[in-house]
Amino acid sequence: MFTDIPADTRIVIIDDVAANLRLLESSLKAFGLKHVKSFADSGAGLCWLQEQPWDLLLLDLDMPAPDGFEILRQLSGRDRSRSPVIILSALSEPEHRRLGLELGANDYLTKPLDLTELVLRVRNCLRLSQATEKLQDLNRELEDKVRERTLQLQDSYCAVIRALSRAAGYRDDDTGEHTLRIGNTAALLAQAVGMSARWCELIRMAAPMHDLGKIGIPDRILRKEGPLTLEERQEMMGHSRIGYNILHEEQATELTELAAEIALCHHEKWDGSGYPRGLAGEAIPLASRIVALCDVYDALRMPRPYKCAWSPERTQAYILEQAGRHFDPNLVLVMQRHFDAFEQLITEGSGKDGNERRDDLCSVSSG
Repeated sequence: MFTDIPADTRIVIIDDVAANLRLLESSLKAFGLKHVKSFADSGAGLCWLQEQPWDLLLLDLDMPAPDGFEILRQLSGRDRSRSPVIILSALSEPEHRRLGLELGANDYLTKPLDLTELVLRVRNCLRLSQATEKLQDLNRELEDKVRERTLQLQDSYCAVIRALSRAAGYRDDDTGEHTLRIGNTAALLAQAVGMSARWCELIRMAAPMHDLGKIGIPDRILRKEGPLTLEERQEMMGHSRIGYNILHEEQATELTELAAEIALCHHEKWDGSGYPRGLAGEAIPLASRIVALCDVYDALRMPRPYKCAWSPERTQAYILEQAGRHFDPNLVLVMQRHFDAFEQLITEGSGKDGNERRDDLCSVSSG
């Protein structure tokens, strides 16, 4: 009858009548269930159940404290499908049956017992428990596979994002390192203002795409060595909307939505004199305010064909001067407390930068 039940199945019996224990234990063992543990002391039985693994409990209700109801209460946190309980009790009143089942019993048999019926119910409970265990194991295996596949897709997605960011960076510097530095410094500033670790990681990946729209700007403007005309400047300023249009989509992810927002608004200024929409103050999204600050700081610190690299002192003085004008003054105060960390990131992440970046020149010179 129990040939399909694992040989190591552990059954526990708690009943304060020794004769009942002997009868139940011998009956189960006669049908091949060898691992049967019996307790006449309900307290000792409860302690054992709380400390050891078990597969089925046959439980009397009317016992000295703790009685069967209290034992059920103490075992309320168990997985009822994996560790079933069958009540065996002389208490046959409906309220006792309801209470026992409400407290988590899987089945209820009244004494005197029909041993054949008991053995059948034990078999059914154990089979259901075994099937549940197999299903849970299968679900865990499927979850592991889904998690592994999701991580693979995330890695691929992140690789595409990094490649896209580098492609944008190569449009106006020879190494694309500026874009990566902006991601790192933006994440640093976001962390310093108390944003969540998840949001900091999102901005680390989104910020390097801030100038993606430059792929739509002609080289004759982007790489022009002399001053831009008014018309050329207007065309250059269009890169923010181009970047937004590339990144924005109906089925946007958190990352592409944040990247699109940054691309559109990272040239807005705190005093409202920026572009493309002339937003002011906190109407400018926080991510864009962070990237604007990091972008200009990095541009000033790096050498360009039209200028030498500014010193940390001169760059930091300019940033402080522009608080409340170009930049969010609260972000500037936070950055001021972390200037050394910014310098370390820039030093570690800087390489031999190449051609000039027209948007940074416009941002600084128009301040």
